[in-house]
Amino acid sequence: TQQFYWSPTELGFMESAFFYGYAITQIPGGMLAAKYAPNLLFGFSILIAAILNLFLALALSAHPHTDFIVLAIQICQGLSLGISYPAMHGVWRHWAPPMERSKLATTTFTGGYLGVMIGLPISAYLVSYIDWCAPFYFFGAAGILWFLIWFAVSAPTPEMSKSISDDEKRFIIEQVGQVTSSPATLTTIPWKEILLSPPVWAIVISNFCRSWTFFLLLGNQLTYMKDVLHLEIQSGGLISSLPHALMSIIVLASGQMADYLRSTGKMSTQMVRKLFNTLGFGGEALFLCCLSLISEPSAAVTTLIFAAGCSGFGIVGFNVNHFDIAPRYAPILMGFSNGISALAGASGFVLEHLVAAQGTKEGWRTSFLIAAAIDLAAMITFLVFAKGELQQWAKEKEPQQSMEDIVRRLSYIMRRMSSRRRPESGVKHKRLCEEDEAKRDWSTEKTADKEIQGLEVKLQSFMPPAEENYI
Repeated sequence: TQQFYWSPTELGFMESAFFYGYAITQIPGGMLAAKYAPNLLFGFSILIAAILNLFLALALSAHPHTDFIVLAIQICQGLSLGISYPAMHGVWRHWAPPMERSKLATTTFTGGYLGVMIGLPISAYLVSYIDWCAPFYFFGAAGILWFLIWFAVSAPTPEMSKSISDDEKRFIIEQVGQVTSSPATLTTIPWKEILLSPPVWAIVISNFCRSWTFFLLLGNQLTYMKDVLHLEIQSGGLISSLPHALMSIIVLASGQMADYLRSTGKMSTQMVRKLFNTLGFGGEALFLCCLSLISEPSAAVTTLIFAAGCSGFGIVGFNVNHFDIAPRYAPILMGFSNGISALAGASGFVLEHLVAAQGTKEGWRTSFLIAAAIDLAAMITFLVFAKGELQQWAKEKEPQQSMEDIVRRLSYIMRRMSSRRRPESGVKHKRLCEEDEAKRDWSTEKTADKEIQGLEVKLQSFMPPAEENYI
């Protein structure tokens, strides 16, 4: 800021530029992830942002009056990364068994917090001992390297993966196949039901409120430690990574605990989501209120660490709830909620810089109390309106079948069952059985009988109603 002579207000607008682009591509990203290969969308969103990071360093070092170019690159980075979280949900839509969604989704979320934990001290070191633009080059190159690895090992669906065993493929397909049989399209997405759904808005409001506090701590904690706690940038960079380290641990542990409580039947999905969301937002609000009253450096840092750490519980509440209420539309819901939460990042950066512009304790006290009030609002909203079961509007409708199609399918099944019961002998019988088992999904009589019963019910819908009285 000294080289470009940005005021605190101008700095707030420059930092918030990223979120303007980030908000725009959230919903389109969710729709793309529901239709196309989500792993490729996720990978390319990171790759483009990493390349833009290199250009950002060049723009910042090229000329002291490059505000417009810096602003444009920030917006473009936001446009690219706006696809990443919906695409991530698109990946788990195909890969995450219902009873493992919490731990799998939260494991990927942890990567973001670990990135902050590692990135802050690395950036502080690079700025102090190499050059102020060194972090841009370092993390830009790291993003490109990551993409090459991701492109080599990832796959859109379990069926297309070469890195897992056949048993793993069968298990995943059996668990998630029922809710991912057909992709959502622009015309089939129930927009009205989504916009009028209280559980959806419980997620959206929680995401918005959580983003406000997260970006307050992420974007301003180094400034707070320098201006209020009077810590050096080297030590501040290391200390500021500790909240995100604790957050990562809590997110991982909470994901495991949530799935344990659900899979063992000790608590319903709805109760688990509300419990962890309350621990996250309520705990963070409590520590932020305490932080507004503390001025002693070591106590303030400790309180800040626990405030950020508590927010990790909330990730297991609202941030995986999309999969519970509408797994088929999880990428769209993630894009919708994340797009609105991006407004918290944009407005939050500007407001926090205005409130804490003078670097006074009073300004920071106001910022922390505002964030605590926002956390409490999210906690109460989620407690009242959140749900844990599949919503009616999110259930996949069975395609309409004609009577001719049903009769043809019944005839096909009966012929296959008849051929299975035909006696064979010796090696030929064994070979035919093995081939039969390998080629058919309905390899047991139980499965075939169940399908026949379903087709008979459909056939009855074509029959005229039975007459009770006969003349």
